[in-house]
Amino acid sequence: MQDQYRIASDHLRASVKPHGAEFCRLQTGSGQDLLWDGNPAVWGRQAPVLFPVVGALKGDRLLHQGRAYPMPRHGFARDLDFRLARLTGHSCRFRLCADAATRAMYPFPFQLELDFSIDGPELRVQYALHNPGDSDLPASFGAHPAFRWPLLPGIPRQAHWLEFEKNEADLLPALDPDGLLAGPSRPSPLDGRLLALKEDLFDQDALIFRPVQSRAVRYSAPGAPVLEVSWDGFQQLGVWSRPGAGFVCIEPWRGYASPEGFDGEFADKPGSFLVSPGGTVQAQYTIKILPPEIG
Repeated sequence: MQDQYRIASDHLRASVKPHGAEFCRLQTGSGQDLLWDGNPAVWGRQAPVLFPVVGALKGDRLLHQGRAYPMPRHGFARDLDFRLARLTGHSCRFRLCADAATRAMYPFPFQLELDFSIDGPELRVQYALHNPGDSDLPASFGAHPAFRWPLLPGIPRQAHWLEFEKNEADLLPALDPDGLLAGPSRPSPLDGRLLALKEDLFDQDALIFRPVQSRAVRYSAPGAPVLEVSWDGFQQLGVWSRPGAGFVCIEPWRGYASPEGFDGEFADKPGSFLVSPGGTVQAQYTIKILPPEIG
């Protein structure tokens, strides 16, 4: 299996790694890089797949039928090799199935597929989680793409913004030092539907919109292309960076970290969903590249 696979249109090019089913390059047709470069000295990931949890579980353990299983923050899919299931010039599909290694952390049969396709100036990423078992499959999943900040050399970082499609809540959940939700106590930094990206915005970790009312956000700066990230089937949104890092993550989620006071069965955890036997749960997000806005 190759280290990465390339898909393209005349307007957009992407590369996807089987390791983690993570796309690792996103370029305009003219060769402008839009995705974070994954510098391991800062943050070595670029667009990890979050599964079967989003965020942290209390004590980094998943409880099922009274037994505890080790579960790292954001799950294990981002660290495993997916199998290539399909490849064309403009699309590719990767598949991850349960095995002995996953059952040691997550004692359920599952099949997770990630489908990447490019159509003109759009990259679409589709999630499909199938339950081949005979009992309900509890899960969460999410996306974590990191875009360059600044988008173009020479543009000040503080000139960048996110524009939400709709108004969002005035209070956001805070995160405790263990990454658990501490309740809606953090004032939202949005000014109407605009979020000005500033150096200190992520001093208290991610901004979490739970639920998110918007189904799209636009990311840009004066003179830079506009990246429109839209989603369907995801119910929460995270926005995150490391202070001073050269990226900002726009993260559609279906699930979120455990609340501080929750220490129960994973199937009962707020934010988890259940896939019925033989059923499939799907979601998708799209990154569309638009020309710079004028005026």
